[in-house]
Amino acid sequence: MNALHRRLCRSDRWAARMHGEVLPWALEGVDLAGDVLEIGPGYGVTTRWLVERAGALTAAEVDPRLAKDLGRTMGERVDVRTADGTRLPFADARFDAVVCFTVLHHVPSPAQQDRVFAEAARVLRPGGVFAGSDSRRSLRFRLLHVGDTMVVVDPETLPDRLQGAGFHEAIADAGERSFRFRAQR
Repeated sequence: MNALHRRLCRSDRWAARMHGEVLPWALEGVDLAGDVLEIGPGYGVTTRWLVERAGALTAAEVDPRLAKDLGRTMGERVDVRTADGTRLPFADARFDAVVCFTVLHHVPSPAQQDRVFAEAARVLRPGGVFAGSDSRRSLRFRLLHVGDTMVVVDPETLPDRLQGAGFHEAIADAGERSFRFRAQR
């Protein structure tokens, strides 16, 4: 991520938007009482919100430095692993819910995004839910990602992609600046 993007993702303003708007909207009606996996927590803004609501929380972060910092910050409250969302180091049917927020567009290709979806399906228990949100394409979004990986997910095609990964009852709803998705295993 470029310097501007890193600064935004660590900001109080971003945390307030995520905690006050995006996360409650994206996870409306999602049961977080069991074992929850967060893919791509980055700087931990979403993790800080989830840890207060999840029964048990595991976070899989691909960047070793971010994973180490998050592990230090969260202590024993969250099981932080350095792991790639396309190759999760967890047993089949390990989690009750898998979530990810504003991370899919950082996955370098649609094929790798589909691999993240397949891995989420693999580690979910039958009846488990995969839910989250990501940003919609806009000029502001594009400018924030100059020099970054930015492979925007089309919310219109996402339900079919999720079903192709092994989910059912897949939906995606577009908001003004972002979209939320949900699918069941």
